[in-house]
Amino acid sequence: MVPIIYRPARADELQATQQHIVRSINDLSERHGFGSMASVRTPDFQLFSLNDDPAGLWTAERDGEIVGSAFSWVCGDLWFLAELFISPALQGQGIGGELLKRALAHADTAGAAYKALITFTFNRVSQGLYIRHGLFPRLPVYMFGAARAAVMARLPGERLRSIRIENTAAHSAALAAIDVSALGVSRAKHHAFLAGDAATKGFLLYDGGDCVAYAYVNQGGHVGPFAVARADAAGPAFVTALHLAAESGAAQVSAFIPGTSEAVLKIAAGQGMRITFPMVLMSSDAFGDWSRYLPRNPGFHVAARPPCVRRGLFICRRARRDTATRPPAMRMPASPGGGSGSRGGSPRTPDTSRRERG
Repeated sequence: MVPIIYRPARADELQATQQHIVRSINDLSERHGFGSMASVRTPDFQLFSLNDDPAGLWTAERDGEIVGSAFSWVCGDLWFLAELFISPALQGQGIGGELLKRALAHADTAGAAYKALITFTFNRVSQGLYIRHGLFPRLPVYMFGAARAAVMARLPGERLRSIRIENTAAHSAALAAIDVSALGVSRAKHHAFLAGDAATKGFLLYDGGDCVAYAYVNQGGHVGPFAVARADAAGPAFVTALHLAAESGAAQVSAFIPGTSEAVLKIAAGQGMRITFPMVLMSSDAFGDWSRYLPRNPGFHVAARPPCVRRGLFICRRARRDTATRPPAMRMPASPGGGSGSRGGSPRTPDTSRRERG
C-alpha cells in the first residue's frame, strides 16, 4: 500500500485543496439529504493565514494526490480549526486523527487558552472524534437566508447610524473593545483580512454617540461577522445590518446566527428568513457571549448554497414541495469574519459519516 505523507501545506496547492474540500462537503451533504452545498472559491484567507502563520496548514497526500487537509488559525487566546477534511474513499483509516494531532500541536505551541470549531450537526462521527480530543458541543449555529425583497418588505425602517470602518487607531480600538466585550478574545487578524477584501464592507454602528456594534456585509448580501457591545443593542444592530446587506443589491440576504442569540433569531424569523442548514459550535471551554456575536461562516473557505433549490422548487431525495417563499440559492462567503468552521470528509454511509472539517 502506498503510504500517506503528512507535510506542511504549500501556497501553490491551496486551490487544489479547496477542490478536495468541496468534493468532501458535497459527498457528506448529499448522503444526509441536503444535496450539493459547496462550490470552489479562491483560497484567499488560507493564503493570508499561510503567510501569517504557516504552522496552521497541513496536507495529507498519497502518491502525489491530496487526500486530506487541515487548516487552523490562532488569534490571541483562541485557536480555531477552520478545515479538517478527508477524501471519502479513505475515511476511517486514521488520516483525520493524524491531521488533527498536528493541528492541535499548533494550538499548544501558540499557547491558546481556548480551542474551537464549528461543524454540521449531522456530522456525528466527527463530533465523536472532537469530543475524544476535548472539544465539546456548546451551542447550535444556524444558517438563515431569504430573498432580499421578502426581507425588506417586513424590515423596520428605524436603524442605527452607521459609518464605514477605516484603518485608523480609533476604529481599531473600537473594534477591539467590542470583540473583548462580546467574545473575550481578539479578532484583530480577521479585521485586518477583511479590511483588504474588496467584496466586503465593514461598518461601526452608533446609538446616539455610543459605538455599540460592528457589522460586515459582503456583495452577496451576507451579514457577518457582527458583534455588539451590549445585549440590548443586538436587535437594532441586526436590523441595521440587514438594511446594509440589502443595499448591496444582492438577490438574497443571509447570516449565521447562534442559537443563544434570541433577539437576532426573532428578527430573522420575523423577516421571513429561514434555516437552510444547522451547525454546532464545539470548544475546549466555554467562552464569550454568543448572544452578542455572529460568525461570518464556519470555515472561511467555500461558497455554499442552500441545498436542492431549483426553479422555485425545493427538491430533495426525500421530499418535493413548492417553496415560493424560500430564498434563492445562496453562497456561503469564502472569507472570514467571525466564527469559523469545522467540517470533514464524509462517511461511506450516513450512519458511519467520517466527515472532519475545521
